[in-house]
Amino acid sequence: MSFKSVNDILGDLEVQAKLQQQPFQSVLKYWAEVAGTIVANHSRPLSIQRHVLWVATSSAAWAQNLTFQRQQLLLKLNQKLCDPLDPLVDIRFSTAGWQRPKEKESSAQALSSSQHPSYISDDMGISRDRKPTSKNADAAFGHWAELVRSRSLGLPLCPQCQCPTPPGELLRWQVCSVCAAQKF
Repeated sequence: MSFKSVNDILGDLEVQAKLQQQPFQSVLKYWAEVAGTIVANHSRPLSIQRHVLWVATSSAAWAQNLTFQRQQLLLKLNQKLCDPLDPLVDIRFSTAGWQRPKEKESSAQALSSSQHPSYISDDMGISRDRKPTSKNADAAFGHWAELVRSRSLGLPLCPQCQCPTPPGELLRWQVCSVCAAQKF
């Protein structure tokens, strides 16, 4: 048994990665031609692992439909690929991995709490004191009720139910969130 240096091992891994990339690059190149433009818009090849092509689809319905067509797709792809001695043996379709980078960026930009329509800003003169003043349940409820009442004093009223409403909700729905939910 001979020992290999780290450089030799890394070199071998690079060669293996290049050999695995070549068939995948060919799949990417020919996918729209083999699958068709409509299917290509709803699917994207992700990787090849152990001669199985993994394809992401935009929905479960597309995954199921393409699963029924996988033999035809497999034949066409193997004809296009360079190495007839090393063909793909199967194609797996899943919605996992479908999300495109643009969609990931937009979903990563989640609203902060201050951007939510129900947010009540500190500049409205509303106290944010959340410390209970007593350990008695009745006194704690009384403190909470007083806090809610004091917060609602400066708020505009919902035109439908006349309840105090955060201004963002009125801008968004023209009514409070409870009245807006009843509409839907």
